[in-house]
Amino acid sequence: MTAINKKVLSEIIASEHHLTKKEAASIVDLLFDTISDTLKDGNKVEISGFGKFEVRERAGRTGINPQTKEKIEISPVRIPAFKASKNLKEYVK
Repeated sequence: MTAINKKVLSEIIASEHHLTKKEAASIVDLLFDTISDTLKDGNKVEISGFGKFEVRERAGRTGINPQTKEKIEISPVRIPAFKASKNLKEYVK
């Protein structure tokens, strides 16, 4: 199994669209920055045929410190989430 990182993604875009690696890297950075900024603002990013990025709220709760067995309060957090589209799920199957 091979993972693709930003560098490899940039190289693929550069070769497919006859761009320099620097230009392609700039496009990839812009894409990820735009998605990140949109999520930070609490909005969703929906890419037709691919999926949806959104921010989910994880409620605060009471936890237990496993070393001291002391109860601690865990603050609520916002986490990014991705839901694959039906097309992507079928393609990967």
